[in-house]
Amino acid sequence: MSKKGNKKEVIDALMMVFQFGICMLVPIFMCTLFGVWLGNKTGINWLCIPFFFIGAVAGGQSVYRMAKKYMK
Repeated sequence: MSKKGNKKEVIDALMMVFQFGICMLVPIFMCTLFGVWLGNKTGINWLCIPFFFIGAVAGGQSVYRMAKKYMK
């Protein structure tokens, strides 16, 4: 394989890892922030914990769907 083709594969792999990270972090961050906000509004400060896990599940599902699409 040529050196140029090898570079493209490395860049594509790094971009995929970067996308996976963004797809995982954004829902976790947004749900946690929503949980903190809701907790402050209602006086139930521990609400950020379940919302963190909801964001993690949503991010994991997003990453799974993206990986499934890449595998085709």
